[in-house]
Amino acid sequence: MNVSIIGSGYVGTTVAACLADLGHEVVNVEIDEDIVDAINAGEAPIHESGLEERIAEHAGTALRATTDYDEVLDTDVTLLCLPTPQSDDGSLDLAPMRAGAEMLGDALAVKDDDHLVVVKSTVLPGTTEEVVAPILEEQSGTAIGDGIDVAMNPEFLRMGTAVQDFLEPDKVVLGTRTDAAAEQLRDLYAPILENDSTHLVETDVREAELIKYANNAFLASKVSLVNDLGNIAKEYGADAYEVLEAVGLDDRISERFMRSGLGWGGSCFPKDVAALRAGAREQGYEPELLDAAVAVNDEQPRRLVDLLADHVDLEGARIAVLGLSFKPGTDDIRKSRALDVVEYLRERGAAVVAYDPVAVDNVREQYPDLEIEYADSAASALEGANGAVVATDWPEFDDLTFDGMAKRVLVDGRRIDIDEEELEVYEGLTW
Repeated sequence: MNVSIIGSGYVGTTVAACLADLGHEVVNVEIDEDIVDAINAGEAPIHESGLEERIAEHAGTALRATTDYDEVLDTDVTLLCLPTPQSDDGSLDLAPMRAGAEMLGDALAVKDDDHLVVVKSTVLPGTTEEVVAPILEEQSGTAIGDGIDVAMNPEFLRMGTAVQDFLEPDKVVLGTRTDAAAEQLRDLYAPILENDSTHLVETDVREAELIKYANNAFLASKVSLVNDLGNIAKEYGADAYEVLEAVGLDDRISERFMRSGLGWGGSCFPKDVAALRAGAREQGYEPELLDAAVAVNDEQPRRLVDLLADHVDLEGARIAVLGLSFKPGTDDIRKSRALDVVEYLRERGAAVVAYDPVAVDNVREQYPDLEIEYADSAASALEGANGAVVATDWPEFDDLTFDGMAKRVLVDGRRIDIDEEELEVYEGLTW
């Protein structure tokens, strides 16, 4: 199938490379010329496991990138993978989506064949049919259902495992208005749907839009509940991990997302939960449970710094922060709990030296005024430190040694695998 993808961020780039890997002809339309040049040169513009080699393999053949929206005319289906950033009030900023839909509609104005436009970005119920569809109609001069159709196909990609999540998903959700659109999307995902472990969910457009939010809201709330339980366990001197491991054996609950610690960050959970809360209030409903989940999550970094302060006078102390990305396996620092930890340490007068295997360049670029020192290894970050915190559970931190520290105190926010006997003080955030 000939596929065009509008947008080349984490989702758009991953989807484009994976669809090319499945045998489709894919053109990625992106306004950033540097990203276009990188993809066409066979380079991944983002750090994501398994992505670089797929782009390198398919660039120039099954995968190409362009800034020209007219390239969509030679495709059968367009996936909108545009950012939906969070506004100050928590609601979605649909400006990128509107702009993308306008340019796509302009391009489709001269197309005679039918075209399916699929929203893959995370948007609240009603957005596809009440925002995107009218823009397409106005710009193209073609009525929805009379040459152009719209559908919703939410993504469930996790940073660090996005390629695997796309190729081996637990579910593929197709929200369509017509049987023809549903059939076209089934064909698009046919190789993936052959997996015995992949469920096909076919529904209407609004339900598909809400499924993504409900999915992330449930997981975010589960993490916050687990962290609440972990905080309680610590007050009793109990090991939260042993407790929650047993709880996870209940098949109604499962063992997934049962690791207590610093909480959730990244681009999806914070933005999606905020948008769902804001949307609920617009509908006249107060989402009290989601409010509580956010409150618990926001408090975890401060609790970690308070624990460290119980053992180290932070004023003037040199503190090593290990990990800056919001999770291992990615260089994404959006809403990273590690950056909150850095902020609270700086507020209390500590001198921070930070290390992350892949995310340092992003922090330097996005926070140029952040007054911290960057180390080129975990060992150099720990050298001479009066204390340390683990903010991201990168596998390489399991082999830490602490001989070079001025005071061997570690507060672990992620429960890495270390030899506690090497430390004077070892504290876990929630155990």
